[in-house]
Amino acid sequence: MRLLKSTKVPDLNQDSDRYFTRNATRAIVLNGDNILLLYTERYHDYSLPGGGIDEGESKVNGLIRELREETGAQNVTNVQEFGYYEEYRNWYKSDFDVVHMLSYCYICEIDQELLAPEFEAHELRNGMQPLWMNIHEAINHNEQVIQNSDKKGLSIERETYLLKRIVSELL
Repeated sequence: MRLLKSTKVPDLNQDSDRYFTRNATRAIVLNGDNILLLYTERYHDYSLPGGGIDEGESKVNGLIRELREETGAQNVTNVQEFGYYEEYRNWYKSDFDVVHMLSYCYICEIDQELLAPEFEAHELRNGMQPLWMNIHEAINHNEQVIQNSDKKGLSIERETYLLKRIVSELL
């Protein structure tokens, strides 16, 4: 799979050997200029559905599971590689200093009808909800949050970059 972008936070603790790799998937589900996204109330941003790949789980099976859990998507088909986004960030828990995050992005199709999502407790606390959104409006919204909000999450730069890349390559 092709590398889309690699980033490091400016204050990365590069001298530490206490790091771990987290593999995740991100789903790209388009319907014209509309895209299936997650809105997170806590951070007031839009992101691609997806999440961590469980141990022993393939990337595609992780994608399908995460997409079903977060959006209620059914019958995920025509899964195609888009690319991956690599990032190095300082870790906020005492067990590690750095996380090496790999987000594998896949284009796919789903049935139009969404079932109820099965959010985890922290996703419910953060006020996550799946929705179809005009991709250009989502990009504009996220850019405003990046510029003007003090409550932005750690992933908004990645998600906004991916949305722009989707527009330039797929629309």
